[in-house]
Amino acid sequence: MLPFLMAIKPEYIVIISASLVIILSFIFNFISRKTNIPSVLLLMLLGVGIQFLYPEAKTNKMLSNALIIVGKVGLILIVLEAALDLKLKKNKINLILKSFFMALLGLLGSAFAVGFVLQYFLNSTYFVAFVYAVPLSILSSAIIIPSVATCAPKKKEFMIYESTFSDILGIILFQFLVSPNEFYSTSHLVLSVSTNIITTIIVAIAFGYLAVWGIQKLTSHVKLFLIIAVLMLVYAIGSVFHLSSLIIVLFFGLILNNTNIFFSGRLKNAINPDKITDIFKEFYVITLESAFVLRTFFFVIFGLSISLYSLFDYHVALKSLVIIGVLYLVRFIFLKLTLRKEGIFPELFIAPRGLITILLFYTIPKAYQLEGFDEGVLLFTILLSSLIMTVSLIIGKNKNLNQVIHDYDDLQTTIESSLEDGHLGILDKPAKPNQT
Repeated sequence: MLPFLMAIKPEYIVIISASLVIILSFIFNFISRKTNIPSVLLLMLLGVGIQFLYPEAKTNKMLSNALIIVGKVGLILIVLEAALDLKLKKNKINLILKSFFMALLGLLGSAFAVGFVLQYFLNSTYFVAFVYAVPLSILSSAIIIPSVATCAPKKKEFMIYESTFSDILGIILFQFLVSPNEFYSTSHLVLSVSTNIITTIIVAIAFGYLAVWGIQKLTSHVKLFLIIAVLMLVYAIGSVFHLSSLIIVLFFGLILNNTNIFFSGRLKNAINPDKITDIFKEFYVITLESAFVLRTFFFVIFGLSISLYSLFDYHVALKSLVIIGVLYLVRFIFLKLTLRKEGIFPELFIAPRGLITILLFYTIPKAYQLEGFDEGVLLFTILLSSLIMTVSLIIGKNKNLNQVIHDYDDLQTTIESSLEDGHLGILDKPAKPNQT
């Protein structure tokens, strides 16, 4: 630690450090909007930089535990933030279904393919390799959601839905794989998984309706963090009982943001639309701000805990590049099948790995851990996939700008030609019919 810091009391060091990190994160967000460089990359680099000032941080067990806790709470708020952004309409059903099937097929296809790659490199059983492959196959909504703001509305919504579904489905699959359940047959396996999902959906719908109805009954000025606390409590209890608790969070957000759909018919009089709208606006801001803070500290702490030496290891680089290649090949195939005639750029390259990938790797049970797996593969995959996304977004942004300029030039040429001919073409008023 730097000598001048030794004279400062520890509590002030913590306050100063936390404040500076949040301020820098705000600046990184501004840089991200201007350059399309994901702010999480800059946050991870900040964490790496702090290692040089405080080398002991890397071996601090408290930081490792904080990474998991902050990650789980941040995950709840990120999914909630995404749900509060999704407005359900009849004309979006097709988009939602496409994004769901893309998330499902992309997750399973990537996990199966990467599982074979890891089995080959690590000489492990396929099941254990598959457990490691699942986190690497999950898209990061924590990176995608703030990064696609400049994309076309339809592509932006597709990526928000897909990344959110990928998070949820990936966590469901991972929890299923590492749970201590014993399945006697394939039918028993399918029945157990189906029961889990159906039970979770029933609980999610019941809790969503009850929570939204109860919010408007609260008269205290301090109630928004109470809602978040209840959500976290339900998430934790659901996880203890091996339910897919993120679905509960997702449904609550969807119901709160779409009360006109969920509270219709006989339920229409159960809520006060004006009061719900006011609560939604305040709750959305609180969720956005809280997710921002937790996302900030998660990636900084992760940057503090990583080892950069593995990035210079030839074998780690080779394994990572093969995994990245397989992930994008599988994504290309399923995007072509899902979107068909629609363009797949920049969606093909918006496939970063991040918070969920890190979080699940740190929670792999000891019974499934592989001694030969280098965490550098994890870091390399996250960094490279984020850089690929950055380049594609920059190219896409320039392409859109060039298209606008081209359209403007065409319009200007058309107007000039019309003026030379003595009329304004499509701008001319229609001739009045002859009066008889």
